[in-house]
Amino acid sequence: MEQQILIASEGYKKLDDYFTENDIKKVLLVCGNSLSALKLGEYFENLENHLGIQVVKFKEFQPNPRYESVVKGVKVFRQNHCDAIVAVGGGSAMDVAKCIKLYSNMEPDENYLRQEIIPNDIKFLAVPTTAGTGSETTRYAVIYYNGEKQSVTHESCIPTTVLMDATALKTLPDYQRKVTMLDALCHAVESYWSVNSTEESRGYSQKAIEMVMKNSVSYLANDEQGNANMLLAANIAGKAINITQTTAGHAMSYKLTSLYGIAHGHAVALCIAKLWPYMYTNIEKCIDPRGTEYLKGIFGEISIAMGCKNVEEAIEIFNKMLREYGLYRDFEAKQEDYQVLSQSVNPVRLKNNPIELDLEAIDNLYHQILAS
Repeated sequence: MEQQILIASEGYKKLDDYFTENDIKKVLLVCGNSLSALKLGEYFENLENHLGIQVVKFKEFQPNPRYESVVKGVKVFRQNHCDAIVAVGGGSAMDVAKCIKLYSNMEPDENYLRQEIIPNDIKFLAVPTTAGTGSETTRYAVIYYNGEKQSVTHESCIPTTVLMDATALKTLPDYQRKVTMLDALCHAVESYWSVNSTEESRGYSQKAIEMVMKNSVSYLANDEQGNANMLLAANIAGKAINITQTTAGHAMSYKLTSLYGIAHGHAVALCIAKLWPYMYTNIEKCIDPRGTEYLKGIFGEISIAMGCKNVEEAIEIFNKMLREYGLYRDFEAKQEDYQVLSQSVNPVRLKNNPIELDLEAIDNLYHQILAS
């Protein structure tokens, strides 16, 4: 089913229409504490008086959400007899809400992760408050069980409707603004060169890259139109990733985030900055069945989408963005860090990468990343 995109307007008339047209009586609102600082927060505070719709808030989750939080959320959804889910936030809120939707009609006395997912038609609206993850348009969610990352994947967890609210980005801290934008750009770039790319996914990638590059200045200046356009760019990049999945850039980024306490988009961008030139200069290691000439063409198309004359210029522009945003730093890496990092890379994600990477190459890339 095609995802419905709503553009927020003064008074949130489109939201009013969404709730009344779908005859929604009680909403589970999955959100963080930051909602109270947004215009949208006031809307939900007044929703019962305004439309007679009850709002049950669920905030009992944290970044890198745990399975136990999802279990609590499912319980709250059921006990309150909610008939719709709304997620407002970044990737964590989206992941929790997606899993609540998936698990809401499953057996509560058994581990949800071990049960077969049965699709349901619960109404699910997402409101992204960062222009980066594109989580609102993908079939993926990540939660942690006993400290181990669990990737949950099912088409049924994709929100049926998305509200694009540019005002939600107004209070975004400068660092988060930069790294979430880079996450969207990296999604589009990785999807473009993925061995799983299709004509449709490449169309999404091209559009997303063009939009990020065109709107980066106004978005970083916190301009309302720049915010609106970047939200859309992240959404389109998410559509590309939903088809192809991510590649080595993301596979190499996760442990950097936990080891050095940096944001996900920051870690991914650092990886792409070193991975991209390595792949371009090692084109003979291509494992995409479409061949080296095809891959050379893809690198060229990515460069054009970025507004560059050639691949070298595109790589330099990308690195220049990281330098100007202050994302290169001394990580004070210990020798044992490199082994931990190399062992953390998910080999499944590497199969999506168009250039073969062995342990030596990965180790060398990590040395470059941490020496930046």
